[in-house]
Amino acid sequence: MEDDLPSKYEVIVIGTGMTESIVAAAASRIGKRVLHLDRNDYYGGMWASFTFEALQKWLDECRNGKTNDFVKTSSPLVQDTEKSITIGNQFSTVFNIDEKWFIPEKLPSVGNLLSAKNTQTEDSPKESKDGLTETEATLKQNDKLWCQAKIKTMGRKFNLDLAPKLLFSRGTLVELLISSNISRYAEFRCVNRILTWQSNKLETVPCSRADVFATKNVGLIEKRQLMQLLTLCVEYKPESGEFKGFEDKTLKQYLESKSLTENLMHYVLYAIAMSNDTTPCMVGVERTQRFLSSLGRYGNTPFLWPMYGTGELPQCFCRLCAVFGGVYHLKRAADSVIVANNECKAILSDGSRLDCDHLVMGVADAPPEFLGSVPKAGLSRGIFIIDRSISTTDKESLTLLQFPIKGKEPITVIEAGPSTHVCPPGLYLLHMTTKQIDNAVNDLKPAVDALLHSEYADGTTIRINTDTQSTQTSKEGDSSASSGESSILNESLKPQILYALYFNCPETSEYDLSQNVPSNVYLCSGPDLAVDYEFAVKQAKSIFSKMYPDSEFLPRAPDPEELSLEVDEAAGPPFQSSEEPKEE
Repeated sequence: MEDDLPSKYEVIVIGTGMTESIVAAAASRIGKRVLHLDRNDYYGGMWASFTFEALQKWLDECRNGKTNDFVKTSSPLVQDTEKSITIGNQFSTVFNIDEKWFIPEKLPSVGNLLSAKNTQTEDSPKESKDGLTETEATLKQNDKLWCQAKIKTMGRKFNLDLAPKLLFSRGTLVELLISSNISRYAEFRCVNRILTWQSNKLETVPCSRADVFATKNVGLIEKRQLMQLLTLCVEYKPESGEFKGFEDKTLKQYLESKSLTENLMHYVLYAIAMSNDTTPCMVGVERTQRFLSSLGRYGNTPFLWPMYGTGELPQCFCRLCAVFGGVYHLKRAADSVIVANNECKAILSDGSRLDCDHLVMGVADAPPEFLGSVPKAGLSRGIFIIDRSISTTDKESLTLLQFPIKGKEPITVIEAGPSTHVCPPGLYLLHMTTKQIDNAVNDLKPAVDALLHSEYADGTTIRINTDTQSTQTSKEGDSSASSGESSILNESLKPQILYALYFNCPETSEYDLSQNVPSNVYLCSGPDLAVDYEFAVKQAKSIFSKMYPDSEFLPRAPDPEELSLEVDEAAGPPFQSSEEPKEE
């Protein structure tokens, strides 16, 4: 088979996940010859963002266990002293897939809607309050109802993330994007609301000093205690001795030693430190410092969200790699790795041998013998299309919620609306992620039951009018409604699940991936449990430093206007008009 690709590279990267893409950009930026392959027709791998149609295609491939056409046989391209090792199958790493619709395939006709409406009330008025006839009012109501066909027609307006994550405003990824000048390839929006779940209700977490003193959920004494504690964490230095004796204890034990109330401990432990009951004290302090240090840089919370979904970020690094000479080929798989003397010599791809000095590959593409005893279990993921926000306000909010589970890792909940270009108007996307214990459905059930309405919607009635804020929130101190009525109202306020997808995938961030690989092969973990990209950046830096220990990691890329073109020939004459100049 003829191949236009050169046969020799300094770095070959297999897979376009986050870590792989950062490494490829860093190598290309210092002038190395890079080839970047991906068997898929999209960027990102397990970090990708999909339209609704593309998500369905991905699910089909996962269910069917898409494999390479390559069969391991002897090849004249492999020398006698070399060994050919077949590449893995990334689609076998996604399991426990459960896809559910909670709405009908099509909406009932107007006649059926009128019939259903008349059976609900004995004496239906012929004209609505706003002057519309019954048929017109029914048609208007029909616009607010959802069906599978209606969502599918809007499928291209979705950007559904396989690995939704946020960026700390002063985190390593933001600093890397700025210092390398890659930030020009992406757009971001501030997360403007952080919630917590306490006493069976959602509460807003005060982030800034102004929020602390404005909130009604924390008493005056508690506010002073909270400000003192946060100031202590920000100004903490190892020589201060503040946490002496708590090095081998949990953050919760330290907070208890400060005689904090249960209410205050909840805010600090679950929302600010983003921890749980078993988090070591010094780990919790580090997380608190990172949270607080990112406040106020771009907004009122510490976090940023990439517009059009998190799948945009790997592509940003791929663009930089291509600008500096990296060669890209999607829809091209690496079939096998050629190894000799514990060193990767080349890969086989589409019948061609491609030699390399270094091979970087995602864990999903790695041969099984490279992985050893890497655990299969890891993350439980849920993607939900819902009809309203989990906590409606006058303006659309981009929301983070750490849903606490006693004795377990919290469930990270991220809600994004149409202004972030991840879903059509009138809908919201809700992402849930937690550590796998059983399967995704059971692991996420506590948060789903608490936050969402998961009964089937038949497409004939609207549960509650979402046009007015007054129907969405109950006033503090309003005791006019009985507890039963309040329970019904709270259930009505929950967002209706229209579509839900659950799946599990591996989480290998805590596993040493260098144990069973040749000396010049580097494996990259997939998405990890953390809410941010700290681990992916750290791993990319580590891999790059092993390959090129004396080179700078992703130096700043010049802007186009800063580039000067070098030409061998002397400059030509200036442009002159064909008209003869007039004599003065």
